Amino acid sequence: MNKELIIDSGPSEVSIALLEDKQLVELHKDNTNNSFTVGDIYLGRVKKIMPGLNAAFVDVGYEKDAFLHYLDLGPQVRSLMKYTKLAMSGKEAQLPISEFELEQDIEKTAKISSVLTPNQPIVVQIAKEPISTKGPRISSELSLAGRYLVLVPFSNRISVSQKIRDAEERNRLKRLINSIRPKNYGVIIRTVAENKKVADLDADLQNLVKKWEAIARVLPTAKAPQKVLSELDKTAAILRDLLNESFNSIHVNDRVLYEETLSYIRRIAPDKSDIVRHYKGKIPIFEHFGIDKQIKSSFGKIVTIRSGVYVIIEHTEALHVIDVNSGHRVNKGQDQETNALEVNLEAAAEVARQLRLRDMGGIIVVDFIDMSESGNRRKLFQKLREEMEKDHAKHTILPPSKFGLVQITRQRVRPEMNVEILEKCPVCDGTGQTKPSILLIEEIENTLSYLIQEQNEPYLRISFHPFVYSYLRRGLISMQVRWYLKYRRWIRLKANNAHHFLEYHIFNKNNDEIKM
Repeated sequence: MNKELIIDSGPSEVSIALLEDKQLVELHKDNTNNSFTVGDIYLGRVKKIMPGLNAAFVDVGYEKDAFLHYLDLGPQVRSLMKYTKLAMSGKEAQLPISEFELEQDIEKTAKISSVLTPNQPIVVQIAKEPISTKGPRISSELSLAGRYLVLVPFSNRISVSQKIRDAEERNRLKRLINSIRPKNYGVIIRTVAENKKVADLDADLQNLVKKWEAIARVLPTAKAPQKVLSELDKTAAILRDLLNESFNSIHVNDRVLYEETLSYIRRIAPDKSDIVRHYKGKIPIFEHFGIDKQIKSSFGKIVTIRSGVYVIIEHTEALHVIDVNSGHRVNKGQDQETNALEVNLEAAAEVARQLRLRDMGGIIVVDFIDMSESGNRRKLFQKLREEMEKDHAKHTILPPSKFGLVQITRQRVRPEMNVEILEKCPVCDGTGQTKPSILLIEEIENTLSYLIQEQNEPYLRISFHPFVYSYLRRGLISMQVRWYLKYRRWIRLKANNAHHFLEYHIFNKNNDEIKM
């Protein structure tokens, strides 16, 4: 399979497109202002114990406290807390874990109140990024991911990826790691470690140990909440997790990011450094490689496949629903059952692609076209499993029911990727009617009241049509001054000729638009 990575670096975010045989299968957006990425490690402080949930809320510096369940503490949490306490006191700040005496593992069925107490400092790792109104989901079972290995401090367990099925190779890898692993460091051997030499594994292991030692050096002076280790940015993380022999090119449009990517590739896979290329064309990189067009055709409620088959994707609060339709694809020379099977097999590949592309998580229900023969339902199930094997997110697929429904659960650690592709009338928003202009100022005031008094936004800037901008600034005691007297916050106003009369946009200090 031919894989290409196209990286578009902008002022506030980096967009990363993964192509497989020229088809867009993954799209990632890495916001440069995002401080709560999966894998980041923080020194947090326990804010509240919730016995009913057997969980705790931990302050890691996000506006919403992070959620830590008892099952996410990890069996070695007492060792972690003891080490953290000693390091913060300065008594054993540089003590190697290999010389550290581990505490007894916690019980699987105990209460969180027997382990944690309010105001207690604890080292945690982001397991799920903030999604919607929820804060981050965190874990105190720390893991540091490398190219070939995952390091688990305060453990002595060695495990091998289940995707490595050769028993002899599994045993070889275990023996190698056991011979080079420092004491009190657990190791998970990743799939890409298969058939690798001990020198490669040892270099990766030593690099991960140095990462942990960097955390230990920070702890004596750290004040909760504080980040003590950053995960790789999304570009490097994708390269680390996905780079293999099938990659034949990586195109980057930014010189600095190109140099960083090239340096990273030379470190983890020197033989692949020649695939990194700096794009210098005048046409935007996503347009040049046809990605913009694929985005427009792949997102939205209705997604059409080339043969005429299409799927309808609906998102609800509880789950995602995908409906498969044959469209105009009907082979008159075949019976209904055969036609249904062909449509379903084609749709299965697109469904698997859509789950990766949109990074849809949670429960997904797919309504395939009904098939009466059990053998055909098995073929559909097998096809869907084969397509989903390309997905690196954890997932479970249940066989089709008699109604043609397939249930899928897929791991969700980040907000779902959503791209608006519909172009609406800029004035009526596609409805044919506009909101009453007399209510515009009242609507803005209600929004400001919520953002300032409820969300405590320190900085707000609003762009308006020039006529509305002039109205808000006219007079000695203008509307802008009245807002200052009311909220004790200076609201910055800006005129924008591109806005229609009733259009306005609100931005924060990072120049990110606040959607209401």
